[in-house]
Amino acid sequence: MAENMAAAPAAEEGMDLAALMDGRARTYGLMARLFLKEVDKAALTELQGMRFPAATSSAKVDEGYHMLYDYLRTSWDDSITELAIDYVRTFIGHGVNGFSAAYPFESVYTSERRLMMQEARAEVLQTLRENNLKRGRWTEGEDHIALELEFMQRMAMRTAEALRAGDEDKAIEKLRTQQKFAQDHLLNWLPMMTEDMRRFARTMFYQGLAQLVMGYVEEDADLLEELLDSVEEAA
Repeated sequence: MAENMAAAPAAEEGMDLAALMDGRARTYGLMARLFLKEVDKAALTELQGMRFPAATSSAKVDEGYHMLYDYLRTSWDDSITELAIDYVRTFIGHGVNGFSAAYPFESVYTSERRLMMQEARAEVLQTLRENNLKRGRWTEGEDHIALELEFMQRMAMRTAEALRAGDEDKAIEKLRTQQKFAQDHLLNWLPMMTEDMRRFARTMFYQGLAQLVMGYVEEDADLLEELLDSVEEAA
């Protein structure tokens, strides 16, 4: 995790695009980690030491950061247990149907019967393969929110590398890949999942995470569109 969280992304004239991609990668990486598993002591300590942006261009992102900050500044020894309980309540639940938690899989929200391992999982897996990304030790479905956010992190990192290498065509290709993935996947189900997060979560931490991820992905999608539009105008 990074010590400083990035603000909601915004394109400005004369900006360092590679640095912008670095910031995007850090934020996507952090969000992926928070969805992947419960917060442990080391993660909580690191989160408490972070500096969150005071204001961004997104009201949702601002609210998310404020809620995370408010929770972290008042956390205590039992917070790890409280967060672990809320993680299970929010993302796993206790029911046997697809309506008992904010299940972190795209298939649940895009399949008619709210089942896992459906078409969305196959599509994400194909995208990973097309971009030479291996699942490694990953044992869950590839359409898990953590893996989808990590995909955006990896693509942002590759974009930064291409920009620093002077390979503009490759950087544009990676931006287009991210734009398509955000539109086809993240924005296709995050509104529903984050709504469920706000319904099931009891801590301000996971309530804030819902606002942060939804606001950030929306703002980032606008950024990608703006960057690619500027490329087309310059062509």
